[in-house]
Amino acid sequence: MSPAQREIDATNFVIDSREVRAGDVFFALSQPEYADNGFNGEFDDSTQYAAGALAAGAVAVVLREDRYAEHETALEPYKDRLIFVKDSIVALQDLAHAIYLEWARPVVAVTGSAGKTTAKELTAHVLTGSGRKILRNIKNYNNGLGHPLTVFNLAKDPSFDAAVLEMGMSTPLHEIERLCKITPPDVSVVLNVLPVHLEHLGTIERIAQAKAEIVEGMRDGGTAVLNADDERVAAMAGLSKGDVITYGIENAADVRATDIEVRGFGETEFNLNIRGEIAPVRFPLNGRHNIMNALAAAAVGIVFGMKVAEIAETLNSVAPPPQRGEIIRFTEGFTVINDSYNSNPDALLSMVETLIEGSPETSRKIVVAGEMLELGPEAAAIHFATGVKVAKLGADILIGVRGNGEQLVRGANEAGIHAQFAEDSAVAGELVADFVKPGDVLLVKGSRGVRTERVVEKLLEKYHREEETPA
Repeated sequence: MSPAQREIDATNFVIDSREVRAGDVFFALSQPEYADNGFNGEFDDSTQYAAGALAAGAVAVVLREDRYAEHETALEPYKDRLIFVKDSIVALQDLAHAIYLEWARPVVAVTGSAGKTTAKELTAHVLTGSGRKILRNIKNYNNGLGHPLTVFNLAKDPSFDAAVLEMGMSTPLHEIERLCKITPPDVSVVLNVLPVHLEHLGTIERIAQAKAEIVEGMRDGGTAVLNADDERVAAMAGLSKGDVITYGIENAADVRATDIEVRGFGETEFNLNIRGEIAPVRFPLNGRHNIMNALAAAAVGIVFGMKVAEIAETLNSVAPPPQRGEIIRFTEGFTVINDSYNSNPDALLSMVETLIEGSPETSRKIVVAGEMLELGPEAAAIHFATGVKVAKLGADILIGVRGNGEQLVRGANEAGIHAQFAEDSAVAGELVADFVKPGDVLLVKGSRGVRTERVVEKLLEKYHREEETPA
């Protein structure tokens, strides 16, 4: 009898054959499925690893029947452990949806052009502070594969009280709509709409439409949490199937930050004002954008019945996710803001403002900025204009890294500051390590593909973190 005709007792499901352990179910993915499900590029056909996964103890392999013929010789001995489907990625997502239905507890979904991971982490932290056990996605598990892999954790441990799940998109193939079908949100959070992924979506209006799928995909009677300071996000209120809670700094909103004071890196104070109830917050993260992320998290806390003072207390104890505003102080007397996980023009300029606000007047403010990807046909002009703005905000030195990083340099030079181009992050790391000096404050930021964390790694090789003792 084929596994397709009987139940399989399994709680762990994997897509990487190297991770297979006895009792797992392995989903063998192939290029047609990647293409049909909105993934760009060429991918390995993992049907070739199916026999090895079965030999390693997998109880079953899920694969397309049309891929079986090519690997029939290797797979024939295991045929009774093969489950044939039309699309392995769809099958993966369908299984995740079934697990979600059995678990049947609240889902908070978070999207935005920038800040998704930090907002997700802050929201999970706030809800954990209320005594709830929260599932969250790890790494960059925010797409059609990472999302179901996160949900599979509920099969192993159904005791989570709620899930806070980041939802990403980069193509016009309705990625967020698909994710909402796996786990329909009870709370949909939209952070911002910015000109990223223009390469694939063409216009910022189409980006807004794609982000709005998270509100359209919300459960009836749910709550949309929307950024009142972003007009495209605020306009999504009309799509809500239930309540709307707004947050912001500039515009009228249900959840606001007032009396903001930046006292230094990791030392921001503001009053959390929720519909007239106020509690002070000493916020350990830097930048206006992170205050906005905190307000989004606070709004979710209100949906879950938390009090203003309780939410403020949780925000006092947050920590930045790795490579997202991480402050590294060196015994040699300089400081690095490691924000190298990702980048876009608005996020870069926001972090430059943070650099300028938090640095002593006498320090050199150095920006190491990698090229920003998926900006479409205007990418070069956008980089040039961003370089000009970096200089005008008050940076003293700019190092542009890779590709259009050269246009950042041209813009900064034209605006009158010293700027230099490095062909990759390794070269940039060597360059910075040679000229950094006591008192300097450096911001390191770039798109994921540029790997600007290598700049930080080079500094850590040559110098010493403040908590370390030199050998």
